[in-house]
Amino acid sequence: MSIAPDHLSARSVRAVLFDLDGTLLDTAADISVALNRALAEQKLTSLTPAQVRVLIGRGVPTLIQRAVARLGAAGQSSDAALLLERFHFHYERIHELGEIQTRVYPGVAAGLAELHRLGLRLAVVTNKPTKASVSVLTRLGLSHWIDVVVGGDAGMHRKPHPQPLLSACEELEVRPAQTLMVGDSLTDVLAARAAGLAVVCVPYGYNEGADPRALPCDAFVESVDGLPALLTDRGRPSQRRNLTA
Repeated sequence: MSIAPDHLSARSVRAVLFDLDGTLLDTAADISVALNRALAEQKLTSLTPAQVRVLIGRGVPTLIQRAVARLGAAGQSSDAALLLERFHFHYERIHELGEIQTRVYPGVAAGLAELHRLGLRLAVVTNKPTKASVSVLTRLGLSHWIDVVVGGDAGMHRKPHPQPLLSACEELEVRPAQTLMVGDSLTDVLAARAAGLAVVCVPYGYNEGADPRALPCDAFVESVDGLPALLTDRGRPSQRRNLTA
């Protein structure tokens, strides 16, 4: 059970930054398809969706590095640069053809709508490329609540470096102390801590195969629609509310 710290309130928080993959969207199926199509072109062994989920985190280049290492351990050599290039091709192709299997996690749309109603500025900070992020947010009907998207190809360091979070704060015209990060992984927690942001985690997602419930964050919510209660009087410590909404 987690209790909201005093600094997590709608009176002190003016903006919320969200991770994308594993927090707002379950993208593992599309990532698996794109990766396996790239692997097939090099006549390499395909990976199961469960295996790919463990590889997700810290951006596509890291995904490819981990896939190459896994295949290398099984005695298969591969061209990492070509895999990276072809992954991006197949991932974009999936979206162009409308073949996406990505789904919005339960509670996300309702949570974003309520946070917007409360007057909070909302952004997505992700290691996924910006174009792909905006495309999937638009396709799945979430983009109209998102004021800013900072992607992993924005010409700056990727999470867990604090730079993309600080860039989002600057674009939203809010101070880090007025901003909350919401994620599903240690990468998100480390980035938030380094940037001086409070951080709340969801207990699902990827977290590179580790248990998200062990993350050293300020609080947990079972789904994004639990955030409004966390940030209002319904989530204040004095009422000892269970925040796993």
